[in-house]
Amino acid sequence: MFVSDLKNDFFNLLPGKRVIVICNVDIDAIVSCKILQTLFRNENILFSVSPTLGIKGLKRTFEENKDDCNIFLFINCGGCIDLVDLLQPDDNIVFFICDSHRPLDLCNVYSDSQVRILGDYRTEEDIPQFEQIFRDSDSENESDDDGIEDDEDEENTENSNRRPTSHIEKFEMRLRKNREKRDWENKRDRVLFNYTQYSYHARSTSLVIYELAWKMSKDSLDLLWWAIIGITEQLLLGKIESSVYTLETQQIQSHVSRLSNKINENSHTAIRITYENDLYLALYRHWSVKESIKNSIYSACRMKLWTLNGKKKLKELLVEMGLPLAQAKQQFNSMDLLMRKDFYQMIEKTAEKYNMPGIIYGSFTLQYGYKNRYSAADYVYAMMALIEQIDHERTAESCFIDALESLSRNKNNMLESGIEKAKVLLDSIFKQVKTSLETQQIHSAGPFFYIIFQDENIQFSSPYALTMLAKFMLNGFVAVSRSRRSRDLPLIICIPVDLNTEICLMIGIPPIGDDTKNLFGKAFEQAAIKSNAAISQDFFDTNIIQIKQSNCPKFIDALTVLLSS
Repeated sequence: MFVSDLKNDFFNLLPGKRVIVICNVDIDAIVSCKILQTLFRNENILFSVSPTLGIKGLKRTFEENKDDCNIFLFINCGGCIDLVDLLQPDDNIVFFICDSHRPLDLCNVYSDSQVRILGDYRTEEDIPQFEQIFRDSDSENESDDDGIEDDEDEENTENSNRRPTSHIEKFEMRLRKNREKRDWENKRDRVLFNYTQYSYHARSTSLVIYELAWKMSKDSLDLLWWAIIGITEQLLLGKIESSVYTLETQQIQSHVSRLSNKINENSHTAIRITYENDLYLALYRHWSVKESIKNSIYSACRMKLWTLNGKKKLKELLVEMGLPLAQAKQQFNSMDLLMRKDFYQMIEKTAEKYNMPGIIYGSFTLQYGYKNRYSAADYVYAMMALIEQIDHERTAESCFIDALESLSRNKNNMLESGIEKAKVLLDSIFKQVKTSLETQQIHSAGPFFYIIFQDENIQFSSPYALTMLAKFMLNGFVAVSRSRRSRDLPLIICIPVDLNTEICLMIGIPPIGDDTKNLFGKAFEQAAIKSNAAISQDFFDTNIIQIKQSNCPKFIDALTVLLSS
């Protein structure tokens, strides 16, 4: 069931009780958790946060806490899974879900009260009606048939001559009921297929939680900034369309204006959020201009910067901007003051000529004190790098805590550390894309492109880094491909994460022309059945799976047949 009044039907039920917050390890979930922490502490609500990477972790956390707590809150996880069937909870346990993943599981949607989804039902699209998916059990139908038989037996005792007719009528009635049931089941299967065929993302979870704080009059510029980071992550990773982002930013601007009036402008500790046109250049305020342009997906793919011609174009761009190479190689903050001020106008004037018409977008910037100035995208890249440091020595929990701490203004060193790690990650992605395109490692399977790496690479062994690599790879391949059809085809990447166990991480991303809806979640599931390949769909993003290296060829073959039909 949906809960639209979050204040009365969710938050006001929590005081005096302990809440277990099960949080997905993604940026939108982490900033949502940060907002909730502030609200819970203000109201003295006892809570525990448990980060999880997948369904197994979610189940383990529930098993560990189900005897001590009866309220569980799932942030960006659990919405697409039948929680009651998976966890088998007692009747007194209540699940609250705030999840941007779609489509939602229909058992969660139509749960009476045990599963409660935070959000407005009216904003949801394409949810089938209850009658299209659920119907009375067969046992009830059988009992109806028994009643009919009893009535007919009474009639038959009165007139034995009608006995053969009554048997024919009963047989025809059973046939008709079976036919109606088959037709209904076929129609239900079609409705379910259409509903679950694509995975996509709905409104940012952090914005939903922020609006709860606003309605409780507990909001602040800090909470709003965290919500801005959540929706910026959705934009940069292609989870939502730019038009949706633009509509949300209009509402956010009104919140910024309202909250800014409460701040004393003369205070040295005051924070200021401003909305301004920004550039799709990764971390350029904290990097050199040359490196930022080279390692940003949009500019690198538009100018094909891994090629010789691309390198020449970059030099020509810098000359036309009037930016000396020595300045372009320096840290942005070390550049000449006039050039720093005019940098945006320089890019704007030359963008059309160098095939970068969409490099400008509206974004928010945070400033506190005299020196600290960050865009929302800076936070996204920094947190992404902090989350990605998961290896044999560092657990998901420690990376989650680092990313959470980077949101605190008094932990600026953690944010700066994330920015430095993000530079290394972006540079590694560019080098991998350059190598793969130069050695022609991307192959066509007909309905999709694919690339299978043979060597283990720890930097791309987690979902965020692999997603960014896949997007960069597909955009780069389309940029150099001579085929017009390449723009309409998706990409699959498979990379080993542990050669000892032969475990590979596989991701499927949609074509660049339509990158908000992804069909690979369902396709992977069906291809595994057809190929008899063992896969693990443990991640909450269903387009990412784990698979044995030896099973990859037959799995790709089955996927090719499936998507060709």
